[in-house]
Amino acid sequence: MSGPFPSKAASVVFVSRFFQRLVFVLSAVIFAALGFGFFAGEFGFFGVHAGGQTDGAYRQMRVYAEILKKVQSDYVTEPNINDVTTGALHGLLESLDADSSYLTATEYKIYKERPSSGVAQVGMVVSKRFGYATVVSVLPGSPADKEHVSDGDVIESIEGQSTRELSLAVIRLMLEGKPGSPLTITLVRPRKADPDKLTLTRSIATPPAVAVQDYESSTILYLKAGPLTQARVDEIASRLRNAGKSRKILLDLRDSTGEDPQQGLRLANFFIKQGTLATLEGQKFPLQTFTADPARFLTDAPIVVLINRGTYGAAELTAGAIEDSKRGEVVGERSFGEGSVQKTIELPDGSALLLTVAKFESPSGKKIQDDAVIPTVNVGLAIEEEEEAAPPSKSDEALNKALALLKAKNS
Repeated sequence: MSGPFPSKAASVVFVSRFFQRLVFVLSAVIFAALGFGFFAGEFGFFGVHAGGQTDGAYRQMRVYAEILKKVQSDYVTEPNINDVTTGALHGLLESLDADSSYLTATEYKIYKERPSSGVAQVGMVVSKRFGYATVVSVLPGSPADKEHVSDGDVIESIEGQSTRELSLAVIRLMLEGKPGSPLTITLVRPRKADPDKLTLTRSIATPPAVAVQDYESSTILYLKAGPLTQARVDEIASRLRNAGKSRKILLDLRDSTGEDPQQGLRLANFFIKQGTLATLEGQKFPLQTFTADPARFLTDAPIVVLINRGTYGAAELTAGAIEDSKRGEVVGERSFGEGSVQKTIELPDGSALLLTVAKFESPSGKKIQDDAVIPTVNVGLAIEEEEEAAPPSKSDEALNKALALLKAKNS
């Protein structure tokens, strides 16, 4: 992802939130330990405690219980136990991964009742990094794009609420709204000292069409995919069918996202005739292996794929399959790292868990969620320099490198 916060901005974000984060994490540990202690025998369920690790766990639970007592009795004001519990649950889920979320009864009601269409946005795909909401990619022409929001920017707060204390599901809900409604965010940008406070107007934006361009006297067909919806993947299929067998393919998946993993796998299948495209598995989620269907294969022409830090979700499955099958080079920067399945678990009090139950793996066995997709040819921010801010480049070095690789290939 992007480099670290600039020094002054870092002070604003981290120093001002240090105590809140400390309480947030501590409450998560206390709540988890006490809950386990209650059900596992601290109150007599098991009777005799087993030795070894179990004895150690019980000793820690007694320490946590004593800490909670001290918080309740000695904290500057009497703490709201409901707030502590909610914070603890948020912390528990976020300690697993960014996509696992706890929703209170009120939040879950809003989550279930949100409309499936006609919802306005500001044009940002967001996830969580460093504990805060982070911009993955920005839709061209959207309100966020007009305010020069870019991938890697950190959303410190939404409507005055720190994203550090909000689950990802709630953050995404807060970005939605009625067309024309305002949204105020505080944005921390790499290489900029002070946070920006922006007011964006939500709108229903339409993604641009698949960008098509010819290079090298029409011997190279360039396709910029954008969000991988079924319609857009269908359009790419049509372009490939009409391209002819002699044209090389440059597939640009930079800032390409997609909520439906099947579309990413289908796109990969256009270039891969046989073999494994990806697998999906979890602790209690049976292994699923996705193999190429020869009937969906469209071209064996030389291909190069472009990716960056905004390549997310379904697009990462495409890039990972093409790279691991040795079908073509992947050029650019490390992708974001998103490839999982969540299960909604409703709780008796009306709240809910959105729990990650399985993760996608590339054909070589790398978990997309954990390892992302590493380009075979790195152009841009070096992998080992991900935590450092890099100055923007005026030329499209990744595109130029991809074209050079394709030009050198035989048709």
